[in-house]
Amino acid sequence: MKSWKKIGSGLLGVAIVLGGAGFWFVTRDQNDPLITPERRARMEASPHYKDGKFLPSSPHTPVKPKPSGMIDLLFPQKGNQIPDGPVKASMPDLSAIPRNQDAVVWLGHSTFYVQLSGKRILIDPIAAKYASPVPFIIKAFDGSDVFHAKDVPDDIDALILSHDHWGHLDYELTKEIEPKVKAVVTGLGNGGYYEKWGYPLSKIHEEDWGTEVKLDKDLSIWVLPTRHFSGRMLQRDMTLFASFAIKAGNRTLYYSGDGGYDGRFREIGKQFGSFDIAIMEDGQYNETQWPSVHMMPEQSAQAAEEVHAKVVIPCHNGKYNLALHNWKEPRERFRKAAEGRPYKLLLPEIGDVVKV
Repeated sequence: MKSWKKIGSGLLGVAIVLGGAGFWFVTRDQNDPLITPERRARMEASPHYKDGKFLPSSPHTPVKPKPSGMIDLLFPQKGNQIPDGPVKASMPDLSAIPRNQDAVVWLGHSTFYVQLSGKRILIDPIAAKYASPVPFIIKAFDGSDVFHAKDVPDDIDALILSHDHWGHLDYELTKEIEPKVKAVVTGLGNGGYYEKWGYPLSKIHEEDWGTEVKLDKDLSIWVLPTRHFSGRMLQRDMTLFASFAIKAGNRTLYYSGDGGYDGRFREIGKQFGSFDIAIMEDGQYNETQWPSVHMMPEQSAQAAEEVHAKVVIPCHNGKYNLALHNWKEPRERFRKAAEGRPYKLLLPEIGDVVKV
């Protein structure tokens, strides 16, 4: 009898420890945004918000996920889904780029440092070793994680966040670079992360689709639609996912963020006329499991033409494995699909300073 009591007490102790660990894990600061009454009221006033969730720019395509997909993501094959050696990458001194030099620096996945008309802009900055809530899956490719908080120049005029997925919103980096950031521009609800993580409200601009954020007389950023989703832990679509148009001086840039193909690109092209540069999602797609939340490379190439881009740089690849395709495939397919189109396609390596 005593032995059974000991076993029962032991099992109860284990259950308490596991329960406590689970509670800590799902309630960590990095998991969910701070939704104040004021923030919730703005979210609920959006025409794109229904039944507690934000809606994509067009409905998602119903799919039946394959059980084998998760296994392949947990155990990716070297030389196929992930490189069999270190990728080519470097980390330039971003602060040394002359302020009057227009430049785009791809820092892996969807992270970019941009200089336009003297403005410094940081897009979806992430320096995490793992693009997931746990430190053992979705590891950065060997050699790719060259970008860190110390590399961020002072006086960032705008930090742009497209959505809150782990491969786009980096808790530790976001907190560390706060003193260097003048303003954050993002979709509704996402400001709750920045407020929760120590950013003053005066720096946070969270807006609905179709809204212009005029930071000063020479820098405007429009929050625009996309066909994606959001969520970091248990709740999905509680914050707004977005794409962006940037006007700095007389230069323009479009950033697609994440999202499946639909008619929004033609509408954005009509609204803005053309873009000097378009940074387009290209990677982490799957035709059978999530065709409506990420574009195929051929769709990305078509979308770049529809927004009337002059120069195109693909992203959302080259650092993390989030899909089942070969790690080299997105850029190779984009290159082929861009042949004969009326824009210049650039395929920089991580850390290349591209003058635009």
